Amino acid sequence: MTDQYTPLDKIAQIHETAHRAFYADKAKSVAFRKEQIAQIGYLIKDNEERLKEALKLDLGRPHLETELYEFGPVFKEVRLAYDNVERWTQPQSVDFNISYWAMGPKLQAEPKGVVLIVSAYNLPLFLTLSPLASAIAAGCAAVMKPSEANPHINKLLAELLPQYLDSDLYHLVQGGVPEMTKVLELKWSHIMYIGGQHVGRIIALAAAKHLTPVTLELGGQNPVVVDPKVDVNMTARRVLWGRFGNAGQVCTAPEYILVPRDFQETLVAALKATYDSFYPDGAENSDSFSRIVNEQHTTRIKGLLDHTKGEIIRGGQVDIASRYVAPTIVNNVLPDDSLMSEEIFGPILMIVPVNDVDQAISFIRARDHPLCLYVFSPDKKFQEKVFSNTKSGAALANEVVISPAVPGFPVGGVGASGYGYYAGKHAFEQFTHWRVSLDSPSWVDTYVFGFRFPPYKDTYKKYLGYLYPSLPPRPKGRTAAKSRWAFWLVFALIGAASGLLTKYRLPKPQLKA
Repeated sequence: MTDQYTPLDKIAQIHETAHRAFYADKAKSVAFRKEQIAQIGYLIKDNEERLKEALKLDLGRPHLETELYEFGPVFKEVRLAYDNVERWTQPQSVDFNISYWAMGPKLQAEPKGVVLIVSAYNLPLFLTLSPLASAIAAGCAAVMKPSEANPHINKLLAELLPQYLDSDLYHLVQGGVPEMTKVLELKWSHIMYIGGQHVGRIIALAAAKHLTPVTLELGGQNPVVVDPKVDVNMTARRVLWGRFGNAGQVCTAPEYILVPRDFQETLVAALKATYDSFYPDGAENSDSFSRIVNEQHTTRIKGLLDHTKGEIIRGGQVDIASRYVAPTIVNNVLPDDSLMSEEIFGPILMIVPVNDVDQAISFIRARDHPLCLYVFSPDKKFQEKVFSNTKSGAALANEVVISPAVPGFPVGGVGASGYGYYAGKHAFEQFTHWRVSLDSPSWVDTYVFGFRFPPYKDTYKKYLGYLYPSLPPRPKGRTAAKSRWAFWLVFALIGAASGLLTKYRLPKPQLKA
């Protein structure tokens, strides 16, 4: 459906239109921002059935999953931004300081300008409209570039966005690599990208040419650590739901389970029983299972599955033409297995046996920091041991996937899983910068700051003492570094003396034959 792609020569025009609208202060009014934020919600509310059908065509997704993964989270972001934008945009005072209070120092969250939002194909509504609500709350103009893998939902968004939102400030660019390349040639005030590491690197490099700040959410392989004391049936139910929802195309989905070998058989039995209860007539015939976004990704996942040395204990079937990858459980996966080579982003759950929790922690620490880390255990000490010895964007106990739906939670990774945040106030702050301001009256030069002007006087230290606080107490057992200075002074003197002796040393006596 390339006929709906944005013409390359129009992309710069869109960029310029957004700039003109921003600098015309169209989005400066908080009342205007609230109106536009609310319109995002009603864009969905008024068109729920059309949006569901478009997502069914693009992702084969059951309507329940669209409401759970897309509509609900967008409504949450809309409400949060709408209710709080006035408070978020209020000037903030800094801590009281007697030397500066007369200047009235303040912080003001100001919009960065025209921002670019590049969203992934797996949750195209949530990952496009949620950041948009935050950008609008910040007072920015925005250009959205969704994945070309969702032609039906993109076409519908291109139709609906101008009907609900200001068409000068907010734009949608459709297209593939040429269009994305053109977009990245332009200078943006901020870029937010939600997707994979490969494209994330391309965007970061393009942004660096313009010194553009970037927010990257890049996913990764999310581990699950299982304590043998856990409720095994609850664990199996929640992990399989998290892995197979949206056919595994969720950045927070669990990817592999680290389970002690002496508990592995028990867990596997529970996973099999739960799997069979989820899909009694087979997943291919189920109306509760999605499809992979396109044949290209289906082929990629099949290649990973074909080369696994693990034991496929459920699923394993792939039909490229229908974009179907069966929900699959693979037992006894080794660290160097093909399935461990990259984020699968599909409905394949790996079981990796370990000796104990310490080996599980070592396994996690040997890999890139994940976006999410899940621990299933009733033991708070067990949970804390795993969480305190690892790094991840999110750390959830006895639950999976749902952290982006929690009001107030930011979504963001660490290390290779990304940096910066989207969702809630944290996303608002990504699209704003703190502008500091003060107004200094003339009389402060008489009482506080007069010492700064030449000619400098020896009494300046007294005034500096008023401006800056004293240091905290010296840590116990630490002394001033006088002995170190003495050591280096002696060392320097010895060096100088050696140099002089070398320069003026007496000639060696000559031996006569």
